[in-house]
Amino acid sequence: MVTIKDVAKHAGVALSTASYALSGSDKVSPKTRELVLQAAKELNYQKNGFAMDLKRKSTKTILLILSDLSGPYYSELIRGTQEVTLSNGFDLIACSSVGGADSTAYKFLQERRVDGAIVLDPNISEHLLRESAREGCPIVVMDRYVEGDFIMNVAADNVQGGYEATRYLMEKGHRDIAWIGGPSNSLGSQHRKEGYLKALQEEGIANTKWMLVGNFTEEGGYHSTKVLLMQEERPTAIFYGNDEMAIGGYKALCEFGLSVPGDVSIVGFDDIQVAEYLSPPLTTVRQPKYEMGTMAAHLVFQAMGGEYVNKSYKLKIELIERLSCQPPRLAPNRGKGMET
Repeated sequence: MVTIKDVAKHAGVALSTASYALSGSDKVSPKTRELVLQAAKELNYQKNGFAMDLKRKSTKTILLILSDLSGPYYSELIRGTQEVTLSNGFDLIACSSVGGADSTAYKFLQERRVDGAIVLDPNISEHLLRESAREGCPIVVMDRYVEGDFIMNVAADNVQGGYEATRYLMEKGHRDIAWIGGPSNSLGSQHRKEGYLKALQEEGIANTKWMLVGNFTEEGGYHSTKVLLMQEERPTAIFYGNDEMAIGGYKALCEFGLSVPGDVSIVGFDDIQVAEYLSPPLTTVRQPKYEMGTMAAHLVFQAMGGEYVNKSYKLKIELIERLSCQPPRLAPNRGKGMET
């Protein structure tokens, strides 16, 4: 089936330009409109009546885009978003960007099938966000900053969180502190690492050889921790950029015959529900996930109603002390090889 993307490509114009031309908008010149209409005719393009109806009136729907629908981090955030959405008489659609430009998330944004969107997904480009945000369809971006009309930004104070977690370990006496972070395109992970480095630098600690990427997954945390432990020297503490990676770290340490916190102290980030049920319970940095969801949803509705809202909001974090950290042992800190 011929899509509007095909029409835009055939006419040699941007997708948004083709959309404006086909909907009769005065944002394009008569010459450009004629060019697009001719391309549509040549391709036998048929307008999607459902989509056109949605563009002309409220859909009573808010879109929530997440990078991964399966992660435990998202449950509280979704709950907060959903409560506000439903209380305003709107539906909430949650989806991911898996599939790229062909994903449901992209289609909803490009075809403007919703009245507002909340985006916690670094894979959605700034260009698409700016192109999609408009009066009547504001967008809240989470855990990064995007400048644009009808775009607002909500994030936890990730730099402070990274700093406080690292300071906590140093106050326990640790100096050999490793960092295992999320994917390189995650601004939240970058900011946590920034806080980690800031704390080390304040103490004159320049040893940053233990910095790896775990991609925010249990498997990533597991494999990155194994890499650390197979080195001749190992850290006495590990700061993970999220709790899921820390869970993977627990498994790797156990396989190496090491205990938490007896041999290695661990701090996570997020405070997902399972964190307090690990053995030992995980010390972590709590993000106000539910509050972030409710704030993002409230901002969407305020902007839809024409109320003035700030462009950027930063929420406080909290260090949750449990039993996964203790002072380092005084014995020489040598890694233990593992046969494979």
